[in-house]
Amino acid sequence: MPSKPSARLAALTVAAVCSAASTVVLTTPAHAESVRVHDIQGDTRLSPFAGKQVTDVTGIVTGIRTYGSSRGFWIQDPAPDADPATSEGVFVFTSSTPQGVAVGDEVSVSGTVSEYVPGGTSSGNQSVTEITRPTVTVVSRGNPVPAPAVLDARTVPAAYAPQGDPAANGSVNALPLRPSAYALDLYESLEGMNVRVADARVVGATDPYTELWVTVKPHENRNRRGGTVYGSYDAQNTGRIQIQSLGKAADFPDATVGDVLAGATTGPLDYNQYGGYTLVASELGTLRPGGTERETTRAQHRSELAIATYNVENLDPSDDTFAAHAEAIVHSLSSPDIVSLEEIQDNNGATDDGTVAADMTLGKLIDAIEAAGGPRYDWRAVDPADKRDGGEPGGNIRQAFLFNPARVSFTDRPGGDATTATDVVKVRGKAALTLSPGRVAPDSAAFEDSRKPLAGEFVFRGRTVIVIANHFSSKGGDQGLTAQYQPPVRGSETQRHLQAQEVHDFTAKILKAQKNAAVVALGDINDFEFSRTTRIMEGGGVLWSAVKSLSASERYSYVYQGNSQALDQILISPSIRRHCSFSYDSVHINAEFHDQISDHDPQVLRFRP
Repeated sequence: MPSKPSARLAALTVAAVCSAASTVVLTTPAHAESVRVHDIQGDTRLSPFAGKQVTDVTGIVTGIRTYGSSRGFWIQDPAPDADPATSEGVFVFTSSTPQGVAVGDEVSVSGTVSEYVPGGTSSGNQSVTEITRPTVTVVSRGNPVPAPAVLDARTVPAAYAPQGDPAANGSVNALPLRPSAYALDLYESLEGMNVRVADARVVGATDPYTELWVTVKPHENRNRRGGTVYGSYDAQNTGRIQIQSLGKAADFPDATVGDVLAGATTGPLDYNQYGGYTLVASELGTLRPGGTERETTRAQHRSELAIATYNVENLDPSDDTFAAHAEAIVHSLSSPDIVSLEEIQDNNGATDDGTVAADMTLGKLIDAIEAAGGPRYDWRAVDPADKRDGGEPGGNIRQAFLFNPARVSFTDRPGGDATTATDVVKVRGKAALTLSPGRVAPDSAAFEDSRKPLAGEFVFRGRTVIVIANHFSSKGGDQGLTAQYQPPVRGSETQRHLQAQEVHDFTAKILKAQKNAAVVALGDINDFEFSRTTRIMEGGGVLWSAVKSLSASERYSYVYQGNSQALDQILISPSIRRHCSFSYDSVHINAEFHDQISDHDPQVLRFRP
């Protein structure tokens, strides 16, 4: 914590320390130069003084960070230059808790300029200009903090980012900043400076790390529940910004999408590896509830088959969420006839001892559903091979079917295991699976270290419905929207495209055997309804993503960095789309809420076979 004011001038010298997950880019130090903050920041993303020693850099302390691996304080020059591209703020990295400085102090700093890349250079993140190994002299105390730059619908441009320089592998680092043209350029031109948002609507709920997301553009792709919808790769939603706090974690509000941070939220603008540009608030607005409530879908009619997909987020017997998941299935989803579950873990969860069975996990959920007033579900699944399907180490996540035997029957054809693929045959003019339940292409490279699709045959009112439960590979490793590479590289798509092709081809085989077969392919696709992944699954009219039957503002099941987006989907074959009446519902019970039991919203399809 800062010391009390003193008549004496205080000095502090510390050494810079870097965490293993971060990168500081330095060159060989040259002679020390006396410069201003805007000289250090320059008019691009990289400082022209990177690696050089600087002396007597003056500014007013605007914020002090006393926690985490990046401790230090921000200073801002109260006498800005006339160039809007050059920031007047910079972070002084002290490695340990800063001593002897307080907000409002005028300080003189000498040290080495560095470019710190949160998450390391392989992350593709932008860098933060810092002064490291600082010697700090307090010149005076009690000065007014420079007035904050205002972020709002008038100041933030509509375009998100410039195209990267092809000669630099798509990096925007060396491009001159154009803060009036691009949102990312504006945020970079304010890096380290005091900024303010006012009466900002929450578009990403508070997470366990005491962060939330707001928008400074009230009308930008807004939906009726207060979120901001991500509807294409070209609509990144420029008004989104992450909020952290310089205060105590206990004082951070528990916010839900649609709430408002009323009044002013003010503090230095930082950049971190998990959210990009972040307002680190020294002054936090007051949370005003927006009234967002959890949804309930209607019950299916007697003649309708209801099929749901629900990612229960690494559910294992040690979790305390079984009753809550049961309430969601019974009351929010109105007890669907078939529920495809993703992220069912084995009987001892993350304990890595070779256990792969999940009968205890599924049995405990079935018991909880019955206790909540729901039907006594039955289940089918195929245990994976140990540590071969990705997910939490030792957890052996897999998809599983729950079904209500009072409404549907399951056609069992034994022999399915972790490595044996189910196939399609024609029996008396109808498509049939050779194994039910069975796994689709488990030996394909498409599903290496990833969940294999689970296929099963159900019968409802005399009509066979083949259901394929999926959990495609995650987006882990993709570059973020705020990356230094524009457009960002989405490397994880490669595997999902292969997975989508396998599911497409398997569905096409079913339809070749029976043109009017009822096929439902559903699950956590980990990609958007407008993505190439989805287009591959749909190819040639084999399937169609039924989430597209909803209005564009309703197409979401997940909220990431303030963008409401569709990762969970239910795709249907032509006979369901063209000849049957169907309804689709994305049931918003989790993704928008700070007290979520899963980070995904379930989806429900109802149709008359």
